[in-house]
Amino acid sequence: MTPALGQLRIVVVNTVVCPDGEGDTTPIDQTRRAHALRSGLLECGHDIVASLPADMYLPQRIAQLQPDMIIIDAESDARDVLEHIVIASRDERRPIVLFTEDENTSSMDAAMAAGVSAYIVAGLQAERIKPVLNVAMARFRQEQKLRTELLETKHKLAERKVIERAKGLLMAHHQLSEEQAYQKLRSMAMNKHLKLSEIAQRVLDVEDLLG
Repeated sequence: MTPALGQLRIVVVNTVVCPDGEGDTTPIDQTRRAHALRSGLLECGHDIVASLPADMYLPQRIAQLQPDMIIIDAESDARDVLEHIVIASRDERRPIVLFTEDENTSSMDAAMAAGVSAYIVAGLQAERIKPVLNVAMARFRQEQKLRTELLETKHKLAERKVIERAKGLLMAHHQLSEEQAYQKLRSMAMNKHLKLSEIAQRVLDVEDLLG
């Protein structure tokens, strides 16, 4: 199911690890990033259902929360956390937005291949959140549409193969022409109130049973 862009239930995943070294600015930078992200999301009217660390329990937490979108805050390479998120979203895909400081093209390629809808480098400012989410949602919808069309095409091709095989059996067993075999299948389907591919599969199943 593709979420609307109204109020989204969002899980934020933070991959930034604070070192213990004195004088390090990472905790300050992390706080600033977290504040900008939260402010931008709240201004857009979205619901932050959880802010999670990138640990081994992440897939289970995402599966439990079932958010509409996942936002990852990662200063550097986030491939490990992406693997966990992809696992959690395998059965129910959702938009993933990644904010990072990593400009490495290999990291970007890996993220997009993993299913990230928007890979944003050095762009974690509150005022940019809304347009970024708009783009991510539009891209996610387009990908879902293409995925659905591909699945439908594969399903139709599979049905066509089943029908062709059933026609071949009828032609061989009853000395029918291809058109006659097709009309016989069609008549059987109408009488049984089944789709043509369903009656064709039954013909094949009977053939398998009889050997």
